Amino acid sequence: MKKTVFFSIYKGEKFYVAECADLPIITQGETLDEVASNIQEAVRLHLEGENLAELGFAQRPIIVANLELTPEYA
Repeated sequence: MKKTVFFSIYKGEKFYVAECADLPIITQGETLDEVASNIQEAVRLHLEGENLAELGFAQRPIIVANLELTPEYA
């Protein structure tokens, strides 16, 4: 059973974009706070009414998000 739902966050042209590695979820936000809130809502809506065990998830999985940073070159 998976206890964690993993997301990768990166800066797009205008917004931060979050892509889930475990579920077919992509969301975005203008700020990191907004994208974090959108991730929580998207996961809640995606898993609502689902049998988590059938999807391979623990009853209350946590969300882990990694932020990809592009190095700044002079």
